[in-house]
Amino acid sequence: MPSCPRRYIVIFVIFIILGFFFQEEKKNVEHSISERKKIIVQQMVQQQLSSEIKNHLESFKEMQKTSPLLQHTKYKLLAGDPPHGKRLLTLGISSMQHPHGSHLLDTLHSLFRATSEAELECIVVLVHLSDADPEWLLKTADSILKLFASHIRSRSLLVVTGLLGNSSLSGPVKLNYSSTCAELYSRQREGHALLMNFASQLSMYFLLLDDNTQFAPNFVSAIYGTLLAWKEERWVVLEFSSLNSGKVLHASDLSRFTSFSLLFPEDAPTHLLLSKFHHFLGQTVPIRFSISLFHHMGNKSELDDTCFPLEQDKVFGEADNPVATVHTSMYSLWNVIPQYAYILNEEYYSTLDPVEGNHFTVVLNKPHRVTRIAVLTGSADQGLYRLNKGHVLLGSEPLGDSRGCARYTLLGPLVEGKLDQRVFYEEGSGRELNCIQLLVLESQESWLLIKQIKVWVEPEEEEI
Repeated sequence: MPSCPRRYIVIFVIFIILGFFFQEEKKNVEHSISERKKIIVQQMVQQQLSSEIKNHLESFKEMQKTSPLLQHTKYKLLAGDPPHGKRLLTLGISSMQHPHGSHLLDTLHSLFRATSEAELECIVVLVHLSDADPEWLLKTADSILKLFASHIRSRSLLVVTGLLGNSSLSGPVKLNYSSTCAELYSRQREGHALLMNFASQLSMYFLLLDDNTQFAPNFVSAIYGTLLAWKEERWVVLEFSSLNSGKVLHASDLSRFTSFSLLFPEDAPTHLLLSKFHHFLGQTVPIRFSISLFHHMGNKSELDDTCFPLEQDKVFGEADNPVATVHTSMYSLWNVIPQYAYILNEEYYSTLDPVEGNHFTVVLNKPHRVTRIAVLTGSADQGLYRLNKGHVLLGSEPLGDSRGCARYTLLGPLVEGKLDQRVFYEEGSGRELNCIQLLVLESQESWLLIKQIKVWVEPEEEEI
């Protein structure tokens, strides 16, 4: 009996959170898409606010458990075998038939060309073929077997297909969808759920990819270095591209996300569900790195462009570095002044033996809406004299003495002495910054070079 009130309290709290959660949905999506695509997303939001969601509250409370649909999944191995033991990263690709042809094989070629032998030992590529057409499944799997036989033999490539619930692999259940986009979203969500469910035990981390992706060289090493730097920080999703894919999750979160996504109505693409998922788990803004590791390959159909609009890579140009004063608690040698690291030239700031708690703070002369920040420490050629462990913080509420701010939030840790990240703002918070601070997290007995701090800002709106 004592557990009953507790149960009602939990359900009530979840109800409140969901209410807030879906109210925020409307605000978050309206600024990033065209008027034509806004209509689609607004329909999705209204659908999410429907009574159907409220009927799933008890299921939502059990979100950490596997969804009943996932408990009865049926998989069929089409090529390869799972690796022995967990690897660092699963690269997950869900692919279906496309009316204008598939780029899946080109995607795999690009992936393996961009990956070294050492990197291959840390990853497993999981391809889920999300289609019930047996002829297409066998033809696609056979092509992968012939072209990537060595990767399949080394257990670095695995191809599967599956269906949710108690359905057999013989064919799909016919459903009535509210729109063509709704059908695509439903198929995408089911394919990703099956992909992530299978991947949950293969590795420590999971990278979601599209089947039309081009890869930057050594992207695995870049992700590995970032994961190392973020290991002690709290995060849910790390974004390595402006694409709807290119997102990394903890493998331990995959079952929770798939169960979460299957509670939603049909009109919700995976990337929007992921943004709500990380917000719900406490990561209130996207964590996106400015240098994209993944790019779109091939031409999109008009339908795909309507249903899955891509955010264009933002062209930043040269840094702006608005007028600011620079202060530091580090020991300055000779005539080297902190301002050198903020001036956009070849000058830099150097210090000896930085200690934990030292800071290097840029105080903007007036608040600005900052969109990107890059911090570079150490020598570019050999990587010497960099800050081994540091945070870049964003400051607001400037102090009266113009030497800093009263409130700081984490933008991110340095990765191998560097940081280059997009800046996003929490809903309801101030959308301008007053301070940017580099904080030393661990003392080091060596020289430290702070080569440059670059800041990009949005142009100020002209008064009419």
